[in-house]
Amino acid sequence: MLRAGPARKVTISVGEDQQYHGHALYAAILDFLFYRGVAGATVVRGIAGFGADHKMHTTRILRLTENLPVKIEFIESPEKCDEVLPKLHEMVGSGLIEVQETLIVKPEETPSKSGPQAPLLPARREGKAKLMRIYIGENDKWHDKPLYQALVESLRANDIAGVTVYQGILGYGANRRIHQQTALNLSHDRPIMLSIIEIEEKLRAFFPVLDDMVKQGLVVLSDVDIIKYSPEIPPARTGKEAAK
Repeated sequence: MLRAGPARKVTISVGEDQQYHGHALYAAILDFLFYRGVAGATVVRGIAGFGADHKMHTTRILRLTENLPVKIEFIESPEKCDEVLPKLHEMVGSGLIEVQETLIVKPEETPSKSGPQAPLLPARREGKAKLMRIYIGENDKWHDKPLYQALVESLRANDIAGVTVYQGILGYGANRRIHQQTALNLSHDRPIMLSIIEIEEKLRAFFPVLDDMVKQGLVVLSDVDIIKYSPEIPPARTGKEAAK
């Protein structure tokens, strides 16, 4: 945990497309900092810039595939910086590492704990519910908005417990047309499935909204058993116990 006093700010500049052992370099650096106990780090993505190669990188419409600049910044004690910098130097390669002396005036505070707490034991709860699956296309719209996004927002507004959106890689529907993602055609209308688990009454109350929004698609309703594990709330302490 950082304390008030002298510290160092480290800024690492790399390209978004740079790789490290098959992974994005900036993500590999962030993982390294996390698992080496660095107090915190931030990754920011630029919209334009150039580096030592003097090549312009930009997000302009005609050049969407450019290697945009990415910065990873963190503030740590001088000792911790000396510990992680050798590995960072190896990872960054042609990137840039900048170290600045700084002063921490107010360190970040961690939430205070009132005292030792009893461990929370997992509680198992079971019940009956319905699983609703909604099958639509990625290009389906509702009021000029992606239909799957509008459905998620509508489900949330109607107090449905939760929804997960899955994007398919291959499929076909009532029109018998294949939908897929290929290297040569990334804009295909890929299949989308929304999965919702709720009590039957709440799902059936949502049906009129669903009928209005989904003009072409498939909705399936199935019975499911809910087996949920959640932390058990410890029993309240008595007056004498609380006074100890």
